[in-house]
Amino acid sequence: MTIRITEIFYSIQGESATIGYPTVFVRLTGCPMRCTYCDTAYAFHGGQKQSLDDILAQITAYPAKHVCVTGGEPLAQPACHDLLTALCDLDYTVSLETGGAMDISQVDPRVYVVLDIKTPASGEEPNNKYGNLDHIKPTDCLKFVICGEQDFNWSKAFVAEHDLSSRCDVFFSPSAEQLSATELADWIVRDRLPVRMQVQLHKILWNDAAGR
Repeated sequence: MTIRITEIFYSIQGESATIGYPTVFVRLTGCPMRCTYCDTAYAFHGGQKQSLDDILAQITAYPAKHVCVTGGEPLAQPACHDLLTALCDLDYTVSLETGGAMDISQVDPRVYVVLDIKTPASGEEPNNKYGNLDHIKPTDCLKFVICGEQDFNWSKAFVAEHDLSSRCDVFFSPSAEQLSATELADWIVRDRLPVRMQVQLHKILWNDAAGR
């Protein structure tokens, strides 16, 4: 079994409920989506095939209890499931960042799933696999990247329609190049939304540097 890997690195988690923890990031290569705001397009192609044992050896060399499997779209490689389970078996706190176009029903239940619901301005909203909402656990989270007021209104209506805030954490995050964090925060407070505002800590610390 091999998995195509773009990079494995040790840094600070910049998003979701595990923000701030020293974390090993495993970035898988390839993604079926092309979001307008994508900041990891370098992971679309290339990478290097590695065995599961080699990947685990690199991860265990770091002094971390948290591992984040990301992409690209990690679930586009079926062997990602084996990696997730192997990490859970090693007693890591494992998070999975997935774009929402792939089925999450077979993800190991011990994994903390960060599911991105694509908004209209992403250009990928038609590819949301809404059946994934049936498999979200209370310990998981949903993320909406907001590009502007239209996205905000769409996301607000979607959260209300599906009563998402009663089911798990819901994060609203501004698209860094399209919407100021202050404006999004003002909208959330104005409309009294039951969501969590987040900015990308890693971008504040290291801008868009790969491997950070």
